[in-house]
Amino acid sequence: MTSASAFHALHAPGQLLLLANAWDAGSARLIESLGATAIATTSCGVAWAQGYPDGDKLPVDRMVAAVAAIARVVRVPLTADIEGGYADNRTRICEVVKMVIGAGAVGINIEDGSGTPEHLADKIQAARSAGLQAGVSVFVNARTDVFLRGLVPDAARVEEVARRAARYAEAGADGLFVPGLADPADIAAVVAATALPVNVMALPTLPPLAALKALGVRRLSAGGSIAEAALGTARRLAAAFLATGDCAGLRSGDGVGYGEMNALFG
Repeated sequence: MTSASAFHALHAPGQLLLLANAWDAGSARLIESLGATAIATTSCGVAWAQGYPDGDKLPVDRMVAAVAAIARVVRVPLTADIEGGYADNRTRICEVVKMVIGAGAVGINIEDGSGTPEHLADKIQAARSAGLQAGVSVFVNARTDVFLRGLVPDAARVEEVARRAARYAEAGADGLFVPGLADPADIAAVVAATALPVNVMALPTLPPLAALKALGVRRLSAGGSIAEAALGTARRLAAAFLATGDCAGLRSGDGVGYGEMNALFG
């Protein structure tokens, strides 16, 4: 089974793929060592690690280099968050996706944001074309921000997601990512409205894992939350060290040991 086909298989009915999103090679290798069956990047974490804001601001070559660095150290399938594709025309989207595939990814996330569904459908078709040209059955996860950005009134959100899901599936999407979707009734309605595997993002208000699986969710992504938590810990420790010279806090016991981390790359 190829890496691409293995990644597709992780979305089979009855399965729920957990993705603890990474932002660099170190975080990816650490996550893999904990038993992850696949690695996904988080666009915000990758952008911040490269010194750029999230939101299609990261230069494509930096994004591709980050994907390649992760692919070099992991053996499980890798999917890359390419935001809106870092381009608007189909030719350039196709080029970007081919570069990401060449760097070692077998899946992508690509989002509609505040754009039209037709625009994302064009990008999905370009991504599908890139996969065919590269000889890789790239998994195209179409993200819709209907819930996350409140693009329509609350009462119309599920219907709008269903409408977009149909358009994205027609364009060649393999999965549907709906960040912000959390209410059990809404999740059930979205799952019932599309044949695409439904992906939700980790939120405190989400139902428990068993309930998500029972509702038919097939993918749960941490998104940027682990990167944010890691940076929050770094801020807390650095602030205490700079304020008081606190050394004990730096060795509190909950960090990854030098030898343990080094051994992951041995």
